[in-house]
Amino acid sequence: MLQETFDLSVILKQKSDLTFREKIIYVCSLSIPGILAQVSSIVMQYIDAAMAGSLGENASAAIGLVASATWILGSLYSSFCLGFSVLVSQAVGKGNSRLAKCILKESILWGIVFSVALTIPAALMSFKIPLWLGGKSVIQKDAAMYFLVFALSTPFFLFVCLFSGILQAAGEMKVPSVLNILMCFLDVFFNYVFIFIFKYGVLGAALGSAVSAFSVFLIMSWYVFFKFGYFKKCGKVRRKDFPSSVKSAVKIAVPVAVEKCAFTSALVAVTKMIAPLGETALAANSFAVTAESLCYMPAYGIQEASTTLTGQSFGAQRKDLARSFSFITVFFGAAIMALTGSIMFFICPFVFKFLTPVESIQNLSVEILRLELFAEPFFGASIVASGALRGTGDVFVPGILNLISLWIVRITLSFLLAPVMGLKGIWLAMAVELCFRGIILTMRLWFKYRNGGL
Repeated sequence: MLQETFDLSVILKQKSDLTFREKIIYVCSLSIPGILAQVSSIVMQYIDAAMAGSLGENASAAIGLVASATWILGSLYSSFCLGFSVLVSQAVGKGNSRLAKCILKESILWGIVFSVALTIPAALMSFKIPLWLGGKSVIQKDAAMYFLVFALSTPFFLFVCLFSGILQAAGEMKVPSVLNILMCFLDVFFNYVFIFIFKYGVLGAALGSAVSAFSVFLIMSWYVFFKFGYFKKCGKVRRKDFPSSVKSAVKIAVPVAVEKCAFTSALVAVTKMIAPLGETALAANSFAVTAESLCYMPAYGIQEASTTLTGQSFGAQRKDLARSFSFITVFFGAAIMALTGSIMFFICPFVFKFLTPVESIQNLSVEILRLELFAEPFFGASIVASGALRGTGDVFVPGILNLISLWIVRITLSFLLAPVMGLKGIWLAMAVELCFRGIILTMRLWFKYRNGGL
C-alpha cells in the first residue's frame, strides 16, 4: 500500500536505517502521486491545445508565440516557491514542525508581495510582448490578450504552486496531486465554457486556466490552514520566535530564478528563430512541445519526490540516505522517460491528428519530435538530478551547468542549423543539448557525493 505521507524524523525514531527495499517503496510511494498529477496535467493540456487548435492555425500560433513569455513568469514564481519548500523539507527532517509552520507563514507574506511585483509589470507589457517576439500582426492581439489574462492570474498560480510544494515537502503527496489533477479537469471545463459557449476564442483558453487556478487556490488554502494535520498539531506559532527564513529561501530561490529566467530567455531566442519560419512552423513547434511534455512530465513528479526525500534526509543529517535516494530517483527518472519516449515515437502521428486537423502541421510535428525523442532518458536524468541537488540546497553550480548547456550548446547549434534545416535543425540542436545536460548534471551529483561535498 502506498504511503500518503513521509516524515523521515518519525521513521528514524523507529529504526536506525532503511533497507534498499524500503527506500524503493518510499521513492515509488512519493513519486506515483506526482507522476499521476503531471500526466493528468499533460492530458488536459492536450485537450486544451486541441480546443484552441480547432479554432485554426492562427489561434495555435498566437498561444505558441507567447508560450515562452508565460514560461518566464512561471519560472519566477516556481523558483520563489522552491526556496521555501526546500526549507520546509529540511525542517521536517529535523523534526521541527513549529519551524516548518513558521516558514509557511513567512512564505505567505512574501508570496503576496512577490506575486504583485510580478503581475503589474507583466500586465503592463502584455501588448508589447507579441511585437517583441516577432509575431505577425494577424495574431498579435490574440497573443496579447492571452498573456494579459495569464499575467493577472499569476497570484493564484503562485499560491497553488507554493502550497503544493510545502505540502509535498512535509511529506503529503496525495492531496496536492489530487488538487492539481482537479485543476486540469476544471481547466478543460472552463475552457469549453469560455471558448465554445461564450465564443471568446483564444481569450477563452486563458480565462479557463485563470478560473480553474482560482478555484483550486481556494480549496488548497482551506486545506493548508484548517485540515493539514502536520501544521495543526504544532498549534499557533509566532514568526518573531524563530529566525527569519527569508535569507535562506532567497539563497535557494535567486540562483534558481536566474537560471530559469536565463533558460526561458534562451527559449524566447529560439522562438524568435522560429517565428520567421511562418505560422505552420510556430504551430508545429507548439504542438510538438505539448506532445513531448507527456514524456518528460512524469520525471517532474519524480523530481518532487527526490527533493522531498533528499531534503528531509539532509535535514535529519543523514547524508547516506540523501545519497541513496538521489541515485535511486535519478535512475527511476531516466528509466521512465526511456519508456515514455519509446512509446511516443510510435504514437505521435495519432497524437498530432488529435491536436490539430491541419495535415501540414501534423507532418512537421511528427518529424521534429522524432528527432528529439532519443534524448529523453538523458533529459529525465537531468530533471531528477536537479531536484535531488536542490533538496540539499545545492542550486548555484547546477544552475551554471544548465545555462552553459542551453546557451552554449543549444543556442549555438540552433543558430547554425536553423538556416540549413529550418525547424528540424532547432529540434536536433535540442536533442544534442539534452543529452549533454543529462550527462553533466549526473556527473555533478556523483562528484558531490564522492567528494563529501554534501
